[in-house]
Amino acid sequence: MENRSEAEASPYKSLVAAVSYGIASMAMVFINKAILMQYGHSMTLLTLQQLATALLIHFGRRTGYTRARGVNMQTAKRLLPVSLFYNANVAFALASLKGVNIPMYIAIKRLTPLAVLIAGIFSGKGKPTTQVSLSVLLIAAGVIIAALGDFSFDLLGYGMALTSVFFQTMYLVLVERSGAEDGLSSVEIMFYNSFLSLPFLIFLIIITGEFPNSLALLFAKSNSLSFLVILVISLIMGIVLNFTMFLCTIVNSALTTTIVGVLKGVGSTTLGFVLLGGVEVHALNVTGLVINTAGGLWYSYAKYQQKMSKPPKRISDVEARSK
Repeated sequence: MENRSEAEASPYKSLVAAVSYGIASMAMVFINKAILMQYGHSMTLLTLQQLATALLIHFGRRTGYTRARGVNMQTAKRLLPVSLFYNANVAFALASLKGVNIPMYIAIKRLTPLAVLIAGIFSGKGKPTTQVSLSVLLIAAGVIIAALGDFSFDLLGYGMALTSVFFQTMYLVLVERSGAEDGLSSVEIMFYNSFLSLPFLIFLIIITGEFPNSLALLFAKSNSLSFLVILVISLIMGIVLNFTMFLCTIVNSALTTTIVGVLKGVGSTTLGFVLLGGVEVHALNVTGLVINTAGGLWYSYAKYQQKMSKPPKRISDVEARSK
C-alpha cells in the first residue's frame, strides 16, 4: 500500500483516488442507514466493521499481500487517544442515523468546520479569514432553518449527531496537534485504529445493554439473504471508506479530500430526499438545506483561496479527515 512519499501521483491516479473516496463516502451513509433500519444495534455494527478491518489487514500482512508492519507498543500508545475519539465520533454518528434522515444528518455533520474553528480560536491558533468565518456561519444558519422545517425531528437523534460533531472535532484537533499518524501508511493507520478500538467498543456494547441481545438478533436475521447481503456490504464498505479517505489525502492533498467531502454531501443530500424515505418536504427544510449546502461549497472555495495565497508547503488541513 501507499505511504506519504507517494504524494507525487499521476493526474489519473489522483482523480481515481478522489472519485473513489467521494463514491465510497456517499455510499456508506446510505448503506449504514439501510442496515440500521433493520438492525438497530449501531455499536455492535461498528464493532463488526472494525473487527473485519483488523482481521483483513492482519491476514493480508501474514500472507504478504500488504507491507503493513506489526504492532508497535509505542505507536499504539501514541494512537490510542486518536482512536478513541475517532470511534466515539463514528459510534454517535451511526446512532444518530437511526432517528435522523440523511439530508439532516449531512447538514449537521457540516457543522464540524465551525466547531474546529472555535476550538482553534480557544487554543490560540488565531482567527480564521472573513470568508471562512461567514461560510461556516451560513452552514450553521442552514442547519437551524432546516431543523425548524423537519417534521421528523428527533431530539435524541439530533443530540447524537451533534455529539458526533464534538468527538470528530476533538479527533481532528488532536491529530493536527500531535501528528500522531505521521510516518504510517494508510493501511497501518487503519489497522491501529481498528485494533485499538475493539476493547473500547466491546466494553460499550456490554454496558449499553446491546450485548447479548444484539448477537441473538444478528443470528436470528441471518436467515434473511437480503439482510446478510447488506451486512456484508456494510463491513466491506467500512474498510473501503477508510482506505479511500487516507489514499485521497496521500496522493492528492488534505484540501482535495475536504472539497470532495463537501461535494459528496451535495449528492448525498439530493439522493437522501428520494432514497430510504424518512424525509417530509417542507419549504423551511429545503431552504435550510440549500443554505447549508451553499455554505459548504463557499467554505471549500474559501479554503482553496487561502491555500493558493500561501507559499507551497506540506498541507496540514485538519478538516481533511472529516467524513
